[in-house]
Amino acid sequence: MRPRTSPIMTFDEMIEEAITVGPKTVAVAAAADREVLIAAEEVERKGIAHCHLVGDERAIRAIAEQEGLSLAGMEITHVPDALSAAREAVRLASVGAADVVAKGQLKTDELLGTALDRQYGIRRGRLLTHVGIFEIPGLDRLIYISDSGVVLYPTIYQKLEIIQNAVEVARLFGIQRPKVAILAASETVHPKVPSSIDALALSRMAAQGWVDDAVVDGPLPLDAAISPEAARIKNLGGEVAGRADILIVPSVEAGNTMAKSILYFANGRMAGLVVGAKVPIIINSRADEHVTRVLSIAMAVVLAHAQHSIPQGDR
Repeated sequence: MRPRTSPIMTFDEMIEEAITVGPKTVAVAAAADREVLIAAEEVERKGIAHCHLVGDERAIRAIAEQEGLSLAGMEITHVPDALSAAREAVRLASVGAADVVAKGQLKTDELLGTALDRQYGIRRGRLLTHVGIFEIPGLDRLIYISDSGVVLYPTIYQKLEIIQNAVEVARLFGIQRPKVAILAASETVHPKVPSSIDALALSRMAAQGWVDDAVVDGPLPLDAAISPEAARIKNLGGEVAGRADILIVPSVEAGNTMAKSILYFANGRMAGLVVGAKVPIIINSRADEHVTRVLSIAMAVVLAHAQHSIPQGDR
């Protein structure tokens, strides 16, 4: 089966797709957490995912009992130490016993460091980057944002890999030729604004074939990237201006602030995960509610299925 040929336009469609192609096995590291277990019960019940909980079994069962949650169908591996739980979750993925790795109550760098470890890891020679998908009230499509969680201050070469990873995700979600906007403060290139110089260079590199199956433009400010009216007023042409599918941010600070603003100010919803490893890695914030975790698991399930559907030589 090939990846989708029509784009997923809403999170409801993404959930439906995950139910259709699931369940996939998700290894959850340090799973003794209320929101983690609520999400696990929901995806298990809906047939989106089978959850393998790795962590302190006594604490996991105590939380489930206190919250009235069913752990039916879930496997539990007792590993009380958080870092050891991360290693076990990653090991399960490395031997093919899990299709997705998810973070519970541990730090992101602990999980990603384990994923990159040559002894325990699931690296495949690519830069690990975060891709978030956002459903924003009033917008007629899902927006992909990268990188808002992993690469702190990317070099231009790392930004190229960030673009390539985000494009791959968008294409596997049915966007045949994603429109990519490289964000900066304005559309003007200025020698004192490094992000604008990088954006111009990246758009030229993409035009020369460095990025497959996508159209890339920049620098573009946020308003001109997503609003046709703003692009018209600023007299910006091209395929991307006003119609971007993917927003590439200049730093993790900018991306993280944008993501949190969408959630807390605009009442948007998000799903997000790390790509570039052998399996998707979910690194939801420890403060994220279960709704975000469910959507991230659904995103990971759809992505894992689509990646497995591609012939090995085409990956």
